[in-house]
Amino acid sequence: MIDTRRLRTLRAVADHGTVTAAAAALHLTPSAVSQQLVALEHEVGHRLFVRDGRGVRLTAVGKIMIGHTNEVLAQLERAKAEVAAYSDGTAGEVTVACFATAISAVLSPAITSLRAAAPGLQVRVRDAEGDQSLTMLLDGEADVAIAVEYRGGPDAADRRLYRLPLYAEPFDLVLPEGHALAAAPLSAFGEQTWIGPYPGNPVHDVIAFACEQAGFTPRFAHCSDDFRAVVALVGAGSGVALVPRLALRDMALSGVTIHHTPGPERRVFAAVRRGADSHPLLRPLLDTLREIASSLGIG
Repeated sequence: MIDTRRLRTLRAVADHGTVTAAAAALHLTPSAVSQQLVALEHEVGHRLFVRDGRGVRLTAVGKIMIGHTNEVLAQLERAKAEVAAYSDGTAGEVTVACFATAISAVLSPAITSLRAAAPGLQVRVRDAEGDQSLTMLLDGEADVAIAVEYRGGPDAADRRLYRLPLYAEPFDLVLPEGHALAAAPLSAFGEQTWIGPYPGNPVHDVIAFACEQAGFTPRFAHCSDDFRAVVALVGAGSGVALVPRLALRDMALSGVTIHHTPGPERRVFAAVRRGADSHPLLRPLLDTLREIASSLGIG
């Protein structure tokens, strides 16, 4: 009999690439993680990982086991959802990992709406960038992730996740007031100094890819993950920026010009672990998020 806790350990190591990182995510010691992997390999009768530099990588048998692990853990999520539904399941706490703009735009209004529609549902919010929220979800630190599509991230076919598209948000060019290129296309900004999020932030990746598609690599002289700081730096004449449209709502825009140029979009979705989408605590939240997202009017 294979212990499902060892399967969760297997997936954590596969996701994070090192025993140490997996141990931190699982709140275990590296020694405990290694012992669980050794025990699982004994149960399976094959090596599941081999060393790869400072990390580890799956063997062929390990890849087979990961496929089955995703199916088993998804089935357990479905079982929990059915049991919760049988036991009513209308009261409890849900943890949502979400980035700041989406907290303001969709999550906070959803919490307000659910206070009347589902008074037994308590939502706990964890502020996390669009890539971090998925890691928190898969590590069991969150029940719902509101995340952003980005290169290298889990795609729509990822068997670990159930995804619910929420909205596609345009980026607007933010320029110092009176800028000479105020009406120019994105391709004209190759020689400009750029301001944007740090590398590793999904928005940095979206901006960099859009600029590459326009024929240049942006030169980031200033970096901040806070869009208010980015806009303030533009207003000070320090450079230009692409900023998601929702982040500009209700923001002081002194000293800047906003240019709605054809450019990238930030595609935002909600995700839960596969099999959990029918859970009676999660379903109302997901439905409410979708309703609010559909009314944003950001096109």
